[in-house]
Amino acid sequence: MLSMKAKYGLQAMTALAREYGNGPVLIADLAAAEKIPRKFLELILLELKRKGILQSKKGKGGGYHLRSHPSQISVGELIRALDGTIALLPCVSQTAYRRCEECIDEAACGIRSVMKEVRDATAEILDGTSLEELIRRSRRFPETGKPVMYHI
Repeated sequence: MLSMKAKYGLQAMTALAREYGNGPVLIADLAAAEKIPRKFLELILLELKRKGILQSKKGKGGGYHLRSHPSQISVGELIRALDGTIALLPCVSQTAYRRCEECIDEAACGIRSVMKEVRDATAEILDGTSLEELIRRSRRFPETGKPVMYHI
């Protein structure tokens, strides 16, 4: 299951992607607009900055902004940066492989085989989906970033 840290991180990064090219966004504004607890958001953005995904600017006109174009940042990259591996078992992880202690024969393990397929399919989707694609999939007006409301 996706952690709240990763969920909020994806939310914040999608909002920053919508603002790409318009300069830095203040944490307070981002937290209020996305309804993310400010202190938690600060930790998330700082971690993404340390991992080279975000840049920040101090002082007047400061805040956070994407280091790369939204089409160059994948959902998979963000989840790995915030949650670590996307694999459900350590024995199928590409970034944090660890043999399962109770495993007798890894090559013959049916559980491992299925979990590897799950990891591969998940990675293909997450790594193939950019922040730009998340914006396209969101139901928001591009001009305002506000949710589309349907009233009858």
